Amino acid sequence: MVWITKKAAKAGSATGSENETSEVAAAASDEHEPVQPELNIGMVGHVDHGKTTLVEAITGRWTDTHSEEIKRGITIRLGYADAVFRKCPKCPAPSAFTTNEVCSSCSGKTVVVRRASFVDAPGHESLMATMLSGAAIMDGALLLIAANEACPQPQTREHMVALQIVGIKNIVIVQNKVDLVSEEQALENFRQIKEFVKGTHYESAPIVPVSAQRKVNIDALIEAIIETIHVPSRKKDAEPMMLVARSFDVNRPGALPKDLQGGVLGGAVKQGVFKNGQEIEIRPGRKVEKSGKASWLPITTKIVGLRTGGTSVAGISPGGSVGISTTLDPSIVKADALAGTVVGIPGKLPPVWNEFRVEIHLLERVVGAKDDLVVEPLKVGETLMLNVNSSATVGIVAELKKSMVLLRLKLPVCAEPGSRVTLSRLLGSRWRLIGYGIIKEDK
Repeated sequence: MVWITKKAAKAGSATGSENETSEVAAAASDEHEPVQPELNIGMVGHVDHGKTTLVEAITGRWTDTHSEEIKRGITIRLGYADAVFRKCPKCPAPSAFTTNEVCSSCSGKTVVVRRASFVDAPGHESLMATMLSGAAIMDGALLLIAANEACPQPQTREHMVALQIVGIKNIVIVQNKVDLVSEEQALENFRQIKEFVKGTHYESAPIVPVSAQRKVNIDALIEAIIETIHVPSRKKDAEPMMLVARSFDVNRPGALPKDLQGGVLGGAVKQGVFKNGQEIEIRPGRKVEKSGKASWLPITTKIVGLRTGGTSVAGISPGGSVGISTTLDPSIVKADALAGTVVGIPGKLPPVWNEFRVEIHLLERVVGAKDDLVVEPLKVGETLMLNVNSSATVGIVAELKKSMVLLRLKLPVCAEPGSRVTLSRLLGSRWRLIGYGIIKEDK
């Protein structure tokens, strides 16, 4: 199996090897210290193209654990798994790259190059809101395309456009299931992929053929990830803020009251540093109804535990997926009830919006639909699905003025002015991505 890439190897390897050398040196002296994954990598693409299987091939963990996911054989919720990328100092690339501590070629000890978290997003068209919520915490992505189907499939196109809209710059295209086709079919599919990405932000993204099921060419994929998806600059000195993508109750049924543990929040730290023992605030918070009117009150709680990379730590910072254990009543967090909220220091979080003005940017064509549909202008009274940070809500178009629109929200969101909002329209029975907007400050 060869590593097929559209990017010139030397063009990307100068920066990659420089970063890699410093990371290897740091890891060699500190290999056994618990370290937070440095970035989140999304796993996106059309349904049944092998995303969850590839996560397992890389990390050893199967992320579809919900009963309905197991029964239907598709990802429904966001899944998470961590990986430690390693390199053998003695062997040539790409066989030198692995996730094992011992090199399979020379039996030598490998050194850590990078730690990463994977976010496994659903590919089914009815779960686009979940994918968009997950995209908010991704630093880069793997776009999976099955070699045994024509490219692009509807959600292949929709997911690629979504990555562009949320601002993800670096991706690796994974041509999966090459073991199911002939060499001629694989090359034809490769040509289709190149034609598909031509003229887009990802025209020069590497294309790596793999068999996730048989774990073939995973070493070349790891090399492509390291060279292509770099760790972004982080704001560690800013006020801490975390985007919540999951929330859950870790207690087993029948647990005694004295043994109950508080609710857990999962997601990614956007900026700043959280420490064990801190008081935190969660916005928009919980819904309260009074005199027939609903309002949302911030929730305050305390951090009683922090986990990242499968290890308990004293502090978490921007990087890969993290978990915060709190003193919250488990009933508040179960079934992702707090997904989409934002965590920070009390009084230091961005505003909560019940409505906002958005500068809109509509696409020319609807993506994800089988038919080639033109995106019609927005209309007053129209209902849109909105994704802001890791939250999903519904907005009603209240006012229109040129490229500005006032949206009244069914569920409030916590976001900074200038945040991106993805816009989806109900066409038939599905929400289809039609563009994005930028939240403007109230004047």
